[in-house]
Amino acid sequence: MIPMLSVVIVNWNTSCLLAECIRAIEFGAASVLHDIWVVDNGSSDDSVAMLRRKFPHVHVIESQVNLGFAGANNLAMQRSEGRYLILLNTDAIVTPGSILALLDLAERTPRAGIIGAHLLNPDGSFQASHTDFPTLWQEFLILTTIGRRLRGSWYPSHGPEEAKGPQRVDYVEGACMLVRRDALEAVGGLDEGYFMYAEEVDWCRRMADKGWEVWYQPAAKVLHIGGASSAKRKTSREADLYRSRVRYFRIHHGWLQAEMLKAMIVAFTGMKQIGHALMRWFTRNQRGRQVVTVGDLLVALRKV
Repeated sequence: MIPMLSVVIVNWNTSCLLAECIRAIEFGAASVLHDIWVVDNGSSDDSVAMLRRKFPHVHVIESQVNLGFAGANNLAMQRSEGRYLILLNTDAIVTPGSILALLDLAERTPRAGIIGAHLLNPDGSFQASHTDFPTLWQEFLILTTIGRRLRGSWYPSHGPEEAKGPQRVDYVEGACMLVRRDALEAVGGLDEGYFMYAEEVDWCRRMADKGWEVWYQPAAKVLHIGGASSAKRKTSREADLYRSRVRYFRIHHGWLQAEMLKAMIVAFTGMKQIGHALMRWFTRNQRGRQVVTVGDLLVALRKV
């Protein structure tokens, strides 16, 4: 029997979080015919063994190499059959009623190709969930931190906006996204040219270009720890993030804006590198963090 919902999770060395994530799905989707797919991106921990032992009913796809977010999700989406899919990070825990809220909105909104959830930080505060499509001005405000200082810690995302109820938006965050199978087949999957970051922005943009709508459902609350996998590779994830941003601009805004963004990123990264190094020196490593070097950044951006 074809399930109404297929939940897709991409895992890389987050065994404990993965178990908690699956338990929350099983509780939240108990009344819905569903299946769960986990793509393991070459983990070195006990993730696969844990799944075989604790969740034998879960479909497990083992990859010997890290396919990235897009490649791994595409692999599971191609094999699953659910009329709707939910793409969920291992560090995203759905709260009771959230899955049903996403499905209810999807059933009532036939042109909704993607629906995003209301993400929460571990302390229960609002986390960036839905945002306008990127512009150079927006990128400047992010890189300089002016945006957060003037508009709030979640900038460039809009705030919770719960009182507005479900609403159409430009794009939603990839930690938890419901995707309509019909829209997936019409638009195609995630662009595998993005290894990490910006895939959901690009996908939502392509959905809109094909006439599908992107919605935000504030009633679907999802606890998102954030960075559980990428925390193991802090400086390289910065390079991945910037590379993806530039790629998005090159595809959707053209060569000139992409090169302007690249120049901004390199300039502000150089300033950050110096500033954090001085901070670490003056505070004896009590403050300041490691920043991707300009050299590593230039290598990452060279072919974008």
